[in-house]
Amino acid sequence: MASRVPAGYPGSSPVLGIHLSPQLRNSASDSMGETLPLPGVYRRVSAWSESGEECMEPGSPRHWRRPASVPQQLSDHCEEWSSGSERSGARGYSDPEERSLGGYSARLSRDYGRQNSLLRGIFQIHKRSCDVSLTSSQLLWTPIYPESPGETGSSKSSQQQKEESIDLRDIFSVKLKRRRAAGQEKGGTLLGITLFLCIRKGHKLKDDSISLHNLSEDFCNIWYRQLKEILNGFPNRPKSLKVIINPHSHKGEATNVYYRHVAPLFKLADIHTDVTETKYTGHALTLLKECELQEFDGVICVGGDGSVSEVAHGLLLRAQMDAGKNINANFSPVRATLPLGIIPAGTTNVLAYSLHGIRHYVTAALHIIMGNIQLVDACTFSSGPKLLRFGFSSMFGFGGRTLALAEKHRWMPSSQRRDFAVIKTLANLKPESCELSFLPISHQSSFHGEHKKKKDENCVEPESKDQWQHIQGQLLNVSIMAIPCLCSMAPRGLAPNTRLNDGTMSLIVVRNTSRQEFVKHLKRYASLKNQFNFPFVETYLVKEVKLQTRSTGCDSKDKHEENGEAHYVSSEDVHPWNIDGDLLETSSEVHVRLHPELINLYGANIEELDEVKGKCNCL
Repeated sequence: MASRVPAGYPGSSPVLGIHLSPQLRNSASDSMGETLPLPGVYRRVSAWSESGEECMEPGSPRHWRRPASVPQQLSDHCEEWSSGSERSGARGYSDPEERSLGGYSARLSRDYGRQNSLLRGIFQIHKRSCDVSLTSSQLLWTPIYPESPGETGSSKSSQQQKEESIDLRDIFSVKLKRRRAAGQEKGGTLLGITLFLCIRKGHKLKDDSISLHNLSEDFCNIWYRQLKEILNGFPNRPKSLKVIINPHSHKGEATNVYYRHVAPLFKLADIHTDVTETKYTGHALTLLKECELQEFDGVICVGGDGSVSEVAHGLLLRAQMDAGKNINANFSPVRATLPLGIIPAGTTNVLAYSLHGIRHYVTAALHIIMGNIQLVDACTFSSGPKLLRFGFSSMFGFGGRTLALAEKHRWMPSSQRRDFAVIKTLANLKPESCELSFLPISHQSSFHGEHKKKKDENCVEPESKDQWQHIQGQLLNVSIMAIPCLCSMAPRGLAPNTRLNDGTMSLIVVRNTSRQEFVKHLKRYASLKNQFNFPFVETYLVKEVKLQTRSTGCDSKDKHEENGEAHYVSSEDVHPWNIDGDLLETSSEVHVRLHPELINLYGANIEELDEVKGKCNCL
């Protein structure tokens, strides 16, 4: 086959001993590759080197030096072969700002990028020979047409060849592509370089790949090393992770989720992992208190809301211990040193849904691999001088009673257990006599309904700012949430008037009402309608909350029936709280304090909550 390297291009000289001509095999030869399982699909591809070590040492003293500038002969031939064009979004990788440039400005920008290339050469991409340039931020390529100067052009030769590009920030791995025989683990015939990409489609992230074919060993090694050096320079991308799996989470699928969908991606991104499967409740907390965390770049939890809550509490508690903090009710906590990644493998996955906008294993894994970190507000829950735990959201009353009942029926499947607990608690619906105190956010109006800065007819104005406000009476449910708490059952979120890190907690108070009206309020969560547009619902933006139950003053004991038997519950008995899906029972006052941006989580901030859609059939 005729050489595809124009005369005068570096590497065409036999003196260097390196030929940059692709000399590519036809597509039929690629079918000899082995079948490799990639995350989510199986593709017929050639093998990639797990490490570039074997190829990075050429084995001979010859080395190719990149010239200081691109020879003029190449520019002349490129003008002869292709008239050039503005950048195209054919693959969706080009920058929208650059696409908006006028033709002249776009050509100047493209030419400037070519002149400042770190590397430039010829590869075959999608069965077409292309002029490829690597800059510090992009990989750009333009098809060469015709492929040799002597070819006679057809009607296509007069068409402008579209330049395509990839933002290097979208690449999470680079491998040398090789063809290997069956059973061969190392070596093999070099085919080129494969780049693995992270592609966004709405809230969902997915992995993709593109291959740059060239049979020159030394040439590919130079590009491989340069690409690896650039990728290693991106901040926050982890190299070593501690992975904690709850094997009993949601029908026991957490282990399968990790090893089938997540572990292959971590391996592809060259991330070292240390995996532990928890064996009992509190195992993750004990592990995080004792293990050496300085060798890891992050901690990953594979499980549901309860597992994530335990790991987050353990990370924050460990940070206080390392900082020498005196842990009590009124201390000022320090931020966790390591970010937390969440692979959703539970029933509701509220925190993961709020971070990613979707319950999707690959999306969660790619956020971790790409080093997308989001600062998130957190709360401390204390009783008297004692710190109970760290958390993100809590419910008292109906929400706490429902979780307590569900925990007593762990033998039931998770979905049936949840529905049973909701229906049973609704059947025995009763209010709690409470005294509620809260400290509203300065310069913010408390409100009903939609997230607004302006007042409306439903606005509940606090009497004064920066002073404690009080509510007493019969309350069916109290929700205190520092995050929106999105999930498939609540597409707008349980607390749509707060964000992940806006420095506010949402206090939602549901006063005593009929069962029928309360059910209407619950059903609103499953729709996109305003769930707070009821006269018995009040919402506030706060930074501290104190809740104390009190005796009704009638009888010291309340009678209720369960399974046909009468039970007497003392007013001094403990009351259940639902904190991030974990059950906490206490009989004393609970003090909730907000701590802005206390923990780093792998994910993104979902701003447009109203655009998230979902369905729920639990009610």
